[in-house]
Amino acid sequence: MNIFLLSSQVLFFGFGWLFFMRQLFKDYEVRQYVVQVVFSITFAFSCTMFELIIFEILGALETSSRYFHWKFNLYVILLVLIFVVPFYIGYYTVSNIRLLQRQKLLFACVVWFTFMYFFWKLGDPFPILSPKHGILSIEQLISRVGVIGVTLMALLSGFGAVNCPYTYMSYFLRNVTDSDILALERRLLQTMDMIVSKKKRIAMTRRQMYQRGEDQNKQTGFWGMIKSVTSSPTGSENLSLIQQEVDALEELSRQLFLETVELQATKVKHTSEWCSTLLLY
Repeated sequence: MNIFLLSSQVLFFGFGWLFFMRQLFKDYEVRQYVVQVVFSITFAFSCTMFELIIFEILGALETSSRYFHWKFNLYVILLVLIFVVPFYIGYYTVSNIRLLQRQKLLFACVVWFTFMYFFWKLGDPFPILSPKHGILSIEQLISRVGVIGVTLMALLSGFGAVNCPYTYMSYFLRNVTDSDILALERRLLQTMDMIVSKKKRIAMTRRQMYQRGEDQNKQTGFWGMIKSVTSSPTGSENLSLIQQEVDALEELSRQLFLETVELQATKVKHTSEWCSTLLLY
């Protein structure tokens, strides 16, 4: 059964290597073999731990064998996560600084010790320390890794819960075509023409009322005064109705304009997303 676990680890390592080369690292020209090896080792031992959980449920291996491989996988993953990965990140960061290239190993060690200080101080606010376990015991290390992992998972899940609907909501919206936008723009132009024609009618009616008022002012005498008092302007009621229609059409034109802008923005977003998807593939 140990041979089965070792062979499965080799298969997981090869799959992680191929996935890293074919999918994650295919668009990069700079090849870092240390990154490939570290990723493949982490992937292989993580899959092995998942495999051991399945064996624990099914009872496939002996208890002592499962316990040995479980502790061995935990030690390897903790060694990679706490010692190898932070040191290599610090070493790679220092190597890109020209002033520190002569003593980059020393400065990489300084960066790693700084990381270890903050990593260890992270457990002070939490009830992690226990006299039953040593300083470098597996309980002390995995508890701090668990605190960092839970915090990062909470941040990433919150970000994903907000970003995912915003990113993929456009796929559930209706497809906007050029004919839809043209039809809406045609309705907007027709509404604007109706507004202009009704405003012309209002202007013509007011002009006629003004001319009629001048003619009435020219009439003198008692009968002229009686006629001016008793007669009401014929176009006053029509003006109020036409003005109400103009107000309603102006509000409709605003709504049509906003809807046209929204449709155009949706179409541009669809086009950009399709272009980005094609570029990714």
